Amino acid sequence: MDERTKEILKTVSDWDGEPEEGVAYNIRENGQCAGRQSSPHISIESKEDGPGLIIRISPKAQKEKVYIPACVTHGGVDDLVYNDFYVGAGADVTVVAGCGVHTDNDGMAKHNGIHRFFLDRGAHVLYQEKHIGTGTGTGFRRIDPVTDIELGEDAVLEMDTIQIGGVDSTFRKTTAKLGARARLIIHERLMTDGEDTAVSDFDVTLEGEDSGVDLISRSVARGNSRQDYHSKISGNCRCTGHSECDAILAENGKVNAAPELFAGDIDASLIHEAAIGKIAGEQIMKLKTLGLTEEEAEKKIIEGFLR
Repeated sequence: MDERTKEILKTVSDWDGEPEEGVAYNIRENGQCAGRQSSPHISIESKEDGPGLIIRISPKAQKEKVYIPACVTHGGVDDLVYNDFYVGAGADVTVVAGCGVHTDNDGMAKHNGIHRFFLDRGAHVLYQEKHIGTGTGTGFRRIDPVTDIELGEDAVLEMDTIQIGGVDSTFRKTTAKLGARARLIIHERLMTDGEDTAVSDFDVTLEGEDSGVDLISRSVARGNSRQDYHSKISGNCRCTGHSECDAILAENGKVNAAPELFAGDIDASLIHEAAIGKIAGEQIMKLKTLGLTEEEAEKKIIEGFLR
């Protein structure tokens, strides 16, 4: 791995360049494997029918981590990878799957990561995904992640996804099907600037009795950027679903929010909330009285909002 790759890895996954003994990981650099290690309870193998990995997590994996970050370090790279996670009953793991795209020329730096999760009964996964774009080139920096989730009975998946700065274009697609008493918790944080565009699309189907989803999105649209947010929660049984989209506009930023609910059962309890607006003037004034400039005050407010 070159120094640029190491810098990106540090940002998106807190990878310090030195693999920990007994920790599973796969580092992807410009479409190739730059390092791999399985652990006693987590095996990582290459797919035979295309680019990507099969990650098998044993029920014996408890409070363990697996790292699968990807880096594109120059323009002219269009990376596509398919990763499948099979999580055994009762396993408890954290999956760190950040991605960074960098270009210093006019070539596009692009990464598409298609991740599929299959969680057995009672399994728990914390899925952390941080995206960044860097470099001084005019080439497009694009990241289009796809996440497909199937949760067995009593399984829980927590998804924490962050994209703050540098990505010119992104289409973020997440689909999920939940079994009985399964839980899906998604926290999305997103900031766009300049001419950036970002689309977030969530489609969650609650199939099992007493399943539930909590979907929360926080975003800031600055410059001339545009964001489109769409969420659909379908409740086909006794279940609970909550979708919340809050967005801050600055300069000429634009946001389109379209939450959607479908209740296919009398005992489906579903709710959505959406709020879009600029930073309140009284918030700015309060911080200015504490000695901050208007620019510093706005930055503090946005940082707190996206935390």
